[in-house]
Amino acid sequence: MKKSLFLAVAMLVSGSVFATTDHYVLRNDSHIHHLKITTVKGEVTVSTDVDFEPTAAETGREACTADVSGEAKAVSANEIVLRKHLVGEKAVCELKIHLTPTGATIDQSEGCTNFAAGICHFTSDGKELVKIQ
Repeated sequence: MKKSLFLAVAMLVSGSVFATTDHYVLRNDSHIHHLKITTVKGEVTVSTDVDFEPTAAETGREACTADVSGEAKAVSANEIVLRKHLVGEKAVCELKIHLTPTGATIDQSEGCTNFAAGICHFTSDGKELVKIQ
């Protein structure tokens, strides 16, 4: 009984050795941006979501929420690219994620407006999403 319990625990621990998940957050006034990067055995998955309430400068605009996720490609040690295509659309949303030791910045392609409309957008506008420790 002790051996099987030990083996079960060892398998769980050994599987998690190859998995990492990093979370990043940017709160800018009433705009919240969350980024999650998971790496399992060299495969990278990215998930990002935004929740924007209109600021004083955006009076009259609607609040919005948007998200995009999928498998991404590590271009270099500090750059990840996520490409997402909507079925039936020609445009492709491409997010370029630039990692630093303390956070990440995101640039988006024009095609991302199909995923995030109105005041919502995935680009971090040059501001750094802070890595949560």
